[in-house]
Amino acid sequence: MDQSLLISLNAAREARQPAIVVTNLSSGAKRLVLSDEIIADPLSEILFSRLKSGKSGIEEMENGDQFVQVYVPSVRLVLIGAVHISQAIAPMAAACGYDLTIIDPRTAFATPERFEGYTLHAEWPEDMMGDDYLDPFTALVAVTHDSKIDDYPLKAALDAGCFYVGALGSRKTHAKRVLRLLEAGADQEVVDRIRAPIGLNIGAATPAEIAVAIMGQIIETQRKPVTLGKKT
Repeated sequence: MDQSLLISLNAAREARQPAIVVTNLSSGAKRLVLSDEIIADPLSEILFSRLKSGKSGIEEMENGDQFVQVYVPSVRLVLIGAVHISQAIAPMAAACGYDLTIIDPRTAFATPERFEGYTLHAEWPEDMMGDDYLDPFTALVAVTHDSKIDDYPLKAALDAGCFYVGALGSRKTHAKRVLRLLEAGADQEVVDRIRAPIGLNIGAATPAEIAVAIMGQIIETQRKPVTLGKKT
């Protein structure tokens, strides 16, 4: 692979930006297509399809077969709240291959003993979430039921275009949450992306059952086509 192409590819991967390398199998010529360049590419339909599936493969073309190699970031799950539901979600998320992070400023909950083996931050979300912390390959779940902790990361997730944004709470609680987010400058159409009440409607009652409902909804959402790029 050409060194300049490799440098650009590594930079994209470091920034968690999806990228595709297209190789003409007849000539051996390679080219790099970043996610925001796909729409203008002559193979845009094929590249979008490959990117959504995350699978590389050979495409038969009139001007020679093309090998489309897809590079997508690992899918992350950020849990806001080190609660019982999070304890149940953590092993499920790990088993499904998600890169898991738990954030909760309440040190009584965010203890290594309760989340042994998982990435845990006993900090306020706004103190550790920079502009590029969240992206479209991230799912964010807020389960503290405390607006002082949940609201900031929820808005940040919506702004970043996270493929899944969910929040624990009743319809009444969520209605109040929506008003706060709108007052904070979020658009109604964007706020409507929040899954609340959270999880698939399976009649979940216990923390473990709620965790199953949440993970099921995340997986269901992930498998559907996603729109790349930030939502503003």
